[in-house]
Amino acid sequence: MNELLKKLTGKNRNDYEAVARHMVDNADVELFKELVEQENFLFDFVKQNVANRIYEACDETNYHNLLKFFKYYSPSYDDAIVSVLAQYADDDLTDEILDIFEDGDENEKCYCAKFFSYIQDPLSIELLRNNSYTENECLNANCAATLGILQDEQSYDEALEKLRSEDEFEKLAAVKFLVIYGNMEALPKIIETMKTSTMAENIAGFIPYLVEFSQLIEFNYNDAMLVLNNIINGLGEILGLYEVVNCNLYHIFESIINQPADSVSATILLNAEDKFNTLTENDEYLFDEDKTTQNEIKDIKKLLGGINKKHLKTLIVNELRDDSPLVYTALDFTDNPDIVRELLRCDNQTVILKTAEVLKKLNALDNTAKTVALLKITDENIKSIIRAL
Repeated sequence: MNELLKKLTGKNRNDYEAVARHMVDNADVELFKELVEQENFLFDFVKQNVANRIYEACDETNYHNLLKFFKYYSPSYDDAIVSVLAQYADDDLTDEILDIFEDGDENEKCYCAKFFSYIQDPLSIELLRNNSYTENECLNANCAATLGILQDEQSYDEALEKLRSEDEFEKLAAVKFLVIYGNMEALPKIIETMKTSTMAENIAGFIPYLVEFSQLIEFNYNDAMLVLNNIINGLGEILGLYEVVNCNLYHIFESIINQPADSVSATILLNAEDKFNTLTENDEYLFDEDKTTQNEIKDIKKLLGGINKKHLKTLIVNELRDDSPLVYTALDFTDNPDIVRELLRCDNQTVILKTAEVLKKLNALDNTAKTVALLKITDENIKSIIRAL
């Protein structure tokens, strides 16, 4: 970190004010580039301080220089930069930013998309639509958020249509768009997409950014618990552990524990207890996490350590049916082979396979059970697996 950057990020007011003013007055792009390159090495409060300092250094004499910083995008400073430009925006500046949005690189387009969330020019809508599904996640997010502010129905309807795609990645991109767009009316279709998707954990991880869990429970208890179960399944493998804090999981589990248990909540709590034991028993999961996340995970493990597993296992029986969305999770925690064996007669081939595997684990997969299972199986791969158990 060079001396100017140290001063800009430091505590001495005279120093940081002078450097911030220098950077904007002289369009010191190299200094701004170095600031952006330090993104992952600065605390959030430091980046917020720097954003405020950049904002305070701008006035009617130098604001236009901010356009030169567009080459280096940072979500930490985009609001500060764009809000200044919006403050001094006129037709000429708006047209200039429209031109950059059309012809610029992805970093420049990120700022442009954010700018039009402040200056809601309808001429930006087509550009926003065209840049909503790129390889650049920041650009996608800024476009989706601005289109949501503009309440652009065409892009919203197109995203809903993408939920019906056979391409799982296209479905996930549509979910991301709809969550950032921010229309709660999309929630039922997002949840229905999650239920049949092979990327259910990924989709579930976005839902709390559209609706709080308490509201989701009021909307539909079973759907809310399925979302929670998918989040639990994804933690540490598919979803980052910071979601534990972002999704406020401690208070969610605390609330569930304090309510009378049913088969759904019993399944969720058993799955959560097992997951958080795994996360804390293996250092590789927590090694790179910040203290807040580590402490939250340890606190949740302690909270879940108090559940009555024996009692909960008696309740999950009601989820051991092929039409339960929690059947696979419930099978992981049952120890009653007689009840499990009934699922060998269901019509769902993947449930039959899972059932056979559980019976094998319980030392209850005899030749009769295998024969019953194979009667319903038409998939040759599943047949081979069951025969090999």
